[in-house]
Amino acid sequence: MNHTVADSASTRAPLGPSAPLVCARPSWLLWLAFSLLVACRGEPTGAGNPAEKSVVSAPAPEPAADVVVRLGYQKIGPPFLLKARSESLDRRLTTLHAKAEWIEFQTGPLLLEAIRARAVDLGYVGETPPVFAQAGGVPFVYVALDPPAPQAEAIVVPKASKLQKLEDLRGKKIALNRGSNVHYLLLRALERAKLALTDVTVVYLAPPDARSAFDTGQVDAWIIWDPFLAAAELAGARILADGVGLVDNHLFYVVRREFAEQQPALVSAVLEEYRQLSEWAGGHAEEASKILAASSGVAYEALLRAERRHPYGLLPITAEILTKQQTIADAFQRLELIPHKIQVDQAYLPAAGYTASR
Repeated sequence: MNHTVADSASTRAPLGPSAPLVCARPSWLLWLAFSLLVACRGEPTGAGNPAEKSVVSAPAPEPAADVVVRLGYQKIGPPFLLKARSESLDRRLTTLHAKAEWIEFQTGPLLLEAIRARAVDLGYVGETPPVFAQAGGVPFVYVALDPPAPQAEAIVVPKASKLQKLEDLRGKKIALNRGSNVHYLLLRALERAKLALTDVTVVYLAPPDARSAFDTGQVDAWIIWDPFLAAAELAGARILADGVGLVDNHLFYVVRREFAEQQPALVSAVLEEYRQLSEWAGGHAEEASKILAASSGVAYEALLRAERRHPYGLLPITAEILTKQQTIADAFQRLELIPHKIQVDQAYLPAAGYTASR
């Protein structure tokens, strides 16, 4: 047991008539003890003048570490281009005591899983991945989008394929990336052809594996987006149908919800850089494609084809856009491709959303 001064005092014998009288020590002994204490400790110079006393300063606080903004991107669109031309963004973030970290993903679903894991703060994905992500409990919010790009995704078949129209897909094997934008294109294409999902065999493959399966004849058709689409065309694939008249194929900017709530200024700064670069790329397709080709490994010709059919500009999230996303979500829920109904507007945070006035 730890004893305090009070504990020790409480164990002393009480004073009373039967207690022996303890005589006081001479005062000179107290004076001697005080003198010895001062001699051991030393008297600071100028003790009589408070202004002359030595003052030990507290250590200066460490400067706050820069906030790291983790940006997820794919091989298309302003985020991919901005990574290669990030000087302006770096300067802007420096003024906000932040810095960017870039993380590449093959597909939107993988990027949104990284948001779930708190490994990405802001990403760029197609219109379908957020639906699957919200159904799976990923904490993200929509903050902006690109104009529609229905020509930037398509159902392709081998050049010599006998498939000529959507109705010909009955009984065929179709490769696509599960939960990506092309997944909704499949649903709309089958609806147009009056076919059910059970009338075809869907083979879920990531783009590299799907390309291999397509080239070797293991599947009859492949539904894919740019620049993989453009690369397949250049290699001889034929477009059976693109998204025109079927889907909008919006690309969305999504943000981890906690980051959007805590760092709205950083979200706004990154979106403004995307907007400026998007406007530049809209009038400089050749130069943008050369920059991307140098940093991506994708052929310049494929990137140029993709850039020329990709509309640029940054748009705010509106009630109309949320309604369209709800339509996509309801379609997947009816087919039990997502486990339950979701309310898309619950993934929208007005305070963090991009506005045209920014």
